[in-house]
Amino acid sequence: MYLLYEEDGQFKAGTIITDNETSLQVDSQHGKRVKVKVINVMMRFAAPAPAEFIAAAQSIRDEADADFLWEVASQEEFGFGDLAADYFGHVPTPTESAGILMRLHESPMHFYKKGRGRYKSAPAEALTAAKAGVERRQREAEQLAAYVAELTAFSLPADLREHVAQLLYAPDKNHLMWKALDAACKHTGLTPLKLLDRCGAIASSHDYHLQLFLREHFPCGIGFAEVEALSAIPDLPMAEVSAFSIDDAATTEIDDAFSVLRLANGNWQVGVHIAAPALGIAPASRLDQIAAQRLSTVYYPGGKITMLPDAAIADYTLSEGRTAPALSMYIEVTDGAWQVVSHATRVESVHIAANLRHELLEGHFNHENLTAGSGTYAHQAELTMLWHFSGALEAARGKTPDPKLPQRVDYNFKVENDRVTITDRLRGNPIDRVVSELMIFVNAEWGKWLADTGTMALYRTQQNGKVKMSTKPAPHVGLGVAQYTWASSPLRRYVDLINQRQVIALAQEAPPPYPPKSDTLYTVLRDFELAYDAYNEFQRKMERYWCLRWLQQENVSRIRASVIKENLVRLEGLPFITRVPSLPELAAGSQVNLSIDEVDLLDVELSCTFLNKSVPDNDTAPAGGDSGLE
Repeated sequence: MYLLYEEDGQFKAGTIITDNETSLQVDSQHGKRVKVKVINVMMRFAAPAPAEFIAAAQSIRDEADADFLWEVASQEEFGFGDLAADYFGHVPTPTESAGILMRLHESPMHFYKKGRGRYKSAPAEALTAAKAGVERRQREAEQLAAYVAELTAFSLPADLREHVAQLLYAPDKNHLMWKALDAACKHTGLTPLKLLDRCGAIASSHDYHLQLFLREHFPCGIGFAEVEALSAIPDLPMAEVSAFSIDDAATTEIDDAFSVLRLANGNWQVGVHIAAPALGIAPASRLDQIAAQRLSTVYYPGGKITMLPDAAIADYTLSEGRTAPALSMYIEVTDGAWQVVSHATRVESVHIAANLRHELLEGHFNHENLTAGSGTYAHQAELTMLWHFSGALEAARGKTPDPKLPQRVDYNFKVENDRVTITDRLRGNPIDRVVSELMIFVNAEWGKWLADTGTMALYRTQQNGKVKMSTKPAPHVGLGVAQYTWASSPLRRYVDLINQRQVIALAQEAPPPYPPKSDTLYTVLRDFELAYDAYNEFQRKMERYWCLRWLQQENVSRIRASVIKENLVRLEGLPFITRVPSLPELAAGSQVNLSIDEVDLLDVELSCTFLNKSVPDNDTAPAGGDSGLE
């Protein structure tokens, strides 16, 4: 005696060896001894043998049409033997019954399984929908194959052209177009970004990086919604001094300016004047909410995204010729020793006499002219005094540079008409020292005032090498100060705007707008650190990008670099660090020559090959196609 049974969703036939109440020992059609539960037995039969039986049943299954079976089947629940009898018009043979069973089992759209060997016809509307789904999937499979064929041939399908942005920045991985792109990437070994680029879908590598950043951090765009008019600039006492600022030519958010006055007692009065938007931007106002959302101005080569709208900036920026509201600190300084005697903070209006620009000032206000006592330029006497004073402030912090160590270099990027100019400037030059030392001083002193009065504020701290924001005053080891708060750039950083409100309240002897343990400040602290890190990372990425563009623009094929460690090098004349796998083991600081193999503007990477250790500068450099840095 033989039997037909179901195992793992398949029908098999075998010879019964032992028949128990709940299970049977069976030799399968392939000769394997198996245990079959009675519940899985579909039918028993005497002939033909299992292998012949299965072959005959499969032949009947293939001939039976599921649509026809659905039409003749009862609308009520039925057994497969009943349908076989109706289909054949006679008592079915075992192979005929088995064939119909197999067809029912393999037609889940047409028939729903209700139990062992029992089925029910699908409703007409459900069958129609299921068939439509099959047809749709078939069309999608054909469309998918067509898309993949085009993509692997590095041609962008026409249907994908309007969806490139979605595929690049916010892909829907259930969408057919993404599935096609993913399949083509597996076939070509390329990333989606690189494959789309090979297909000509990325018109501008620069715009790709910019849009990637904007979609994550400015999903609603970089424009400003309409806001209520700013509060009228309050009537304030007029300062007895005129001030001047020092910024680069592109700066519009001029936060700080300086004044210098010789006092009757022979000492000097140094004024540090900070733009005061906190006087016009009320906490929780719509404009304040915008600033709290952006948290900082975003800078990158060739562009910026301001924290505040142009109208707000125009009302409070310290631009030349304006009389602007300011939070001023006046510092009395001794002559010659340049020691601080006292300082006081005032809220006032200050006339801005000039906006000095780095590009013009650096040629005159520099180490050479200062040490030689030469040169003639605007505000020369005031700048010279500030240079001496800033040197004393630097020494008081214990941060006077070691003349034996090389000076660090900063780089400026200027992008015009899609061409980039990269210039370097020594860190710690007179302009940098004057501005940075005065900012450090006022931020440290205002931080001390806030701490001494128990006024809540946001501090910048550095301990154990880690820089972070905190609501508690703590040392900033890198700057060499006991506490440090950001309050000198309120047009550009929301933290500074928050802190300025607190300092102004102290200066005007008014209740601070943010009480101790203010939830607002804890929220700002958390959000600001995340945003500020992301903005700085974007700026660094775009600076690397424009370094690569400069290499292409100048047709540089060979360049000098210095070894940092292992195979990590820093390119000479550019703020660019990269790895060179072919670099031999060399001491840190070694100078090497590299050939530039590939510039990757999408991954912002550079592939280089080690050529040799660098020859002295007075050796002859190869002509043409190099950086001039042999």
